[in-house]
Amino acid sequence: MNVTVLGLWHLGSVTAACCAKHFEVVGLDFDAATVSQLNAGQAPLLEPGLNELIASGLASKKLSFTTDPKIACANADVLWLAYDTPVNDSDESDVESVLTPLRKTLPHLPKGTLVLVSAQLPVGTCAGLEKEYPQFHFASSPENLRLGRAIGSFEKAERAIVGIRTDAKKPLLEQLFKPFAAQIIFMRTESAEMVKHALNSFLALSVAFINEIARLCEHVGADAKEVSMGLKSEARIGPKAYLGPGGAFAGGTLARDVVTLSKLAKLKGETVCVIPAIKQSNDLHRGWAFRRLQSRLGDLRGKKISVLGLTYTPDTDTLRRSAAIELCQQLLAAGVTVSAFDPAVSQLPPELGSAALAADVSDALAGAEAVVVCTEWPQFRRADWEKIIPLMRRPVFVDANRFLEKELKTIPGVEHLSVGCA
Repeated sequence: MNVTVLGLWHLGSVTAACCAKHFEVVGLDFDAATVSQLNAGQAPLLEPGLNELIASGLASKKLSFTTDPKIACANADVLWLAYDTPVNDSDESDVESVLTPLRKTLPHLPKGTLVLVSAQLPVGTCAGLEKEYPQFHFASSPENLRLGRAIGSFEKAERAIVGIRTDAKKPLLEQLFKPFAAQIIFMRTESAEMVKHALNSFLALSVAFINEIARLCEHVGADAKEVSMGLKSEARIGPKAYLGPGGAFAGGTLARDVVTLSKLAKLKGETVCVIPAIKQSNDLHRGWAFRRLQSRLGDLRGKKISVLGLTYTPDTDTLRRSAAIELCQQLLAAGVTVSAFDPAVSQLPPELGSAALAADVSDALAGAEAVVVCTEWPQFRRADWEKIIPLMRRPVFVDANRFLEKELKTIPGVEHLSVGCA
């Protein structure tokens, strides 16, 4: 099978590299710098194992990258649309930034080719494309990658959701997904598109719900982690429920689908109450760390506060939509002296202005009146906390997800604040 992957940032580069272990793959992107980097064996962002996988595909000659749609599409059996859909500050998807390169590519595709859409696009996108390009078959398979664990989640998926209008292309899709998914669930195209919206919104609802419970726990002496354990023991909820009290969801991935469904309801004249409230609740919870600092330190102006971790998630170097960056901006606006450290960040983004980038954990915490644990890098657990904590002016740790709970609990004098625990 010949697979052409269109869009080569995170989703696309992982898709192309993983598929090249089983098929002939051409990666297509109209950004020359990205393609040049990939042809040199370098992924466009940090993802464990991805550089090695790309290099292996290039060496086997089963993987190549180009900016030329004519070359990329010449022998394609499948065109896999794998752009990471940008999200604006209101968590709205920039759909045209994905459809524009697709429209640029389709004229070079052989008639009757299957176009598989994994980019996160609103329900109804495939139906619109079918009307615009009746000479092609369109299918939807929502992506399910996780930054920092993308290769494993792609290659060992529990199931693949695939929406397709006709049975004619099902054997091709079965061949495509068989190496990666234990189960393939076929459904109509709109249902597959809606699954992604509904799944992310349900996960977002779970996060927002348990964090509201957790904030109430802080007032009454309950421990939200124990409450979560009790909930998961209920058979109607289950042990894998997304009910871990901690930080707000960030990055735009979950919020994008909440916003998409809210806008869809408004467009169709359908009143929904729960879905819009998810984002309202999460937006409120985003300020938890800042409020906790104020509750312990009072007026923050002039105080030094350390931030550990800046990237969106561990094992990546992306700062896009990072909750840590947002917190740093809040602290700077409040007159705080901010010192931050992240093992994957060598330069602070311009919006952090006067913040200082520390050389290591000790440097970041020296003289600080509090530290906020934002990105949960394993290196932080291995730090020599008994030597580092005496460097602080006041050992207050704001650690939403209790990431350092075990490391700090035996050290006297440390105040460890987490979501859902007074």
